[in-house]
Amino acid sequence: MNIKVLYEDNHLIAVFKPAGVLSQGDKTGDISIFDMVKDYIKEKKNKKTPLNPSGHSALRASGSMRQAGNVFLGLVHRLDRPVSGIILFAKTSKGASRLSEQFRNHQVEKTYHAVVIGRPKENRGVLINSLIKDEKLKKSRHKAEPGSGAVEVKLYYEIIKSNDNYSLLKIKLETGKFHQIRSQLSLAGFPILGDVKYGAKIPLSDKGVALSATGLSFYCATEDKKVDLSIPIPFELSTP
Repeated sequence: MNIKVLYEDNHLIAVFKPAGVLSQGDKTGDISIFDMVKDYIKEKKNKKTPLNPSGHSALRASGSMRQAGNVFLGLVHRLDRPVSGIILFAKTSKGASRLSEQFRNHQVEKTYHAVVIGRPKENRGVLINSLIKDEKLKKSRHKAEPGSGAVEVKLYYEIIKSNDNYSLLKIKLETGKFHQIRSQLSLAGFPILGDVKYGAKIPLSDKGVALSATGLSFYCATEDKKVDLSIPIPFELSTP
């Protein structure tokens, strides 16, 4: 599978992750977007290797080919496997450090779009819940009891369009917790189309869910330059 690069510099790279593809490898052994980006960087790096007069790689001639294959890639955030959209990686340790700092300081802005079943009463609003991760079920659940370890989360939504059955929402997060969007919309009575884990009745044909990370804004690793990335809303989201 060819990757779609949305932004790249010496320290950072942003690509499009299709629905159904892992952010990072797990026990399934399935290919991940992390693996694909690493292979892309490795191939690009090897193509730039200078040739010696004999026409062979200078690195191969010096016995350093193994080093040429080593690629640093830092995963600083994730998208759930069934979710599509923009995902950002660090190509250097400096990039990873600067990005991690931006995420901690809430300087990274993320925009999502989702098709939900039903229609919220208000055209725009905020959802507030106390969520805890259920490690056994691998789900995010509402847990309001004191001492439960639950974290208060906020989700801002705006209805872009709707019909008798579905609504297309634009979503911004104040926080970014495990399965937050999927859990909060389900708790509000509007599960995401195709998300059977959180209340939808029927899965989508590609085993994805109608949720996409469509916008990402961040600062470069070595200069005070803001990068604003966006992708079109996937077809199934724009026409519920």
